[in-house]
Amino acid sequence: MPVDNLFTTPLFAKYIKKKLKNKKLICVSPDVGGVQRTRGLATRLKADLAIIDKRRPAPGKSEVMNIIGNVKGKTCIIVDDIIDSGGTIVNAANALKKSGASEVYVFITHAVLSGDAANKIKKSKIKKLVITDSINNGGKIKNNNKIEVLSIAPLMAEAIRRISNSNSVSDLFN
Repeated sequence: MPVDNLFTTPLFAKYIKKKLKNKKLICVSPDVGGVQRTRGLATRLKADLAIIDKRRPAPGKSEVMNIIGNVKGKTCIIVDDIIDSGGTIVNAANALKKSGASEVYVFITHAVLSGDAANKIKKSKIKKLVITDSINNGGKIKNNNKIEVLSIAPLMAEAIRRISNSNSVSDLFN
């Protein structure tokens, strides 16, 4: 059965262009595996690209080794597909700030936010964590002004409309 992967890149790009205009942006991949996703967002925003070189010394633990790219004085945009406990993203934000980043925003498609993740984010150096509503986190993020939720309903509706009209779904992401 054919399927289409619905990327949130257009949704995130629209938010960033509206809310973070006039900032010196750099898109940051949280690891080597996310470079393609991050490059897609950077291209839409006409921003530079940086990569976090991390290691996993043990299951459930991550350690930032290097930051590839110049983040000094820039607003960093980390983009990833999923966040679970929040440890990796908090470590990444700390490393970016230590390297001179002015602000760190994080954009996540699927926010599991297990355990104490929402509280970790609240106490972190992350300016704003922007997530989609692909997972209902209403109870977990209540009273947390660092977390903002974007609806994927318009994206889903447009994909359904295109499929119903035999139009290209992949054109949504070009």
